[in-house]
Amino acid sequence: MTQLDEIVDIFELLGDWDQRYQYLIELGEKLPAMPDNLKTENNRVKGCMSQVWITACSEDGIISFSGDSDSSVIKGILALLISLCDGLSARQIQDLDMDEIFQRLNLDEHLSPSRHVGVYAMFDLLKKKAMQANKETAAA
Repeated sequence: MTQLDEIVDIFELLGDWDQRYQYLIELGEKLPAMPDNLKTENNRVKGCMSQVWITACSEDGIISFSGDSDSSVIKGILALLISLCDGLSARQIQDLDMDEIFQRLNLDEHLSPSRHVGVYAMFDLLKKKAMQANKETAAA
């Protein structure tokens, strides 16, 4: 069972979207605090109405992320995306399919078009940061 399968199961157990939004907010609250010095323009997600920042580091080819947002729901979605990507290689992260994630979690039906664009922008930056972290580690 993949991490996505586990999240899909949790979403199905929760039933309605009020409970799912609450779950997302709780995920965001559990996201470790991101130091303010990492909240730079280079780490900011462009294309998202909320303020969102993402960083990544690589150790032995395994990527780990840090992130934050000023929106509780978006921070929860960010935490969900980080949970799907943390511990994978940069190549595995590149191979993740955001369309599949959206479809399996029914996010496309329950997020506004502007949030939809923002979530894809977050996922794109996760992928970009994973590749950068991998290259920086390889160059060191």
